[in-house]
Amino acid sequence: MDNNNEQNGFAYTYSAKNQDEIRAIREKYEKREESKMERLRRLDRAAESRATVISLIFGIVGTLILGFGMSLMMSELSSIIGLGQTSAIIIGILSGLVGAVIAILAYPAYNYVLKRERERIAPEILKLADELLK
Repeated sequence: MDNNNEQNGFAYTYSAKNQDEIRAIREKYEKREESKMERLRRLDRAAESRATVISLIFGIVGTLILGFGMSLMMSELSSIIGLGQTSAIIIGILSGLVGAVIAILAYPAYNYVLKRERERIAPEILKLADELLK
């Protein structure tokens, strides 16, 4: 069947757009060595992303605890869980303060983790940067 198509001059080629897409997909699955510049960028991004994740965790957990405290004070949640009004207000204020402190610590946690990660990868970053600058 293929011989018949070849004898009749039938040939099919993909369009340029399809070929570009095929190449892009193929490149995703090719095993290739990471260049020094790519490794330098990846290491730098990794340090920042770890710090971002930690600060997001602090911020989200703190905000949730703060919201719980506010809900406890301002809604019927206290009666649902069986707390009196006075104890709900006290627990709500305390949990709100704890949540606010945790949320406020998100930025210092970001700076601390970023500094620690940069110190950890500094020798490798400097080595790669020196190699690239030569």
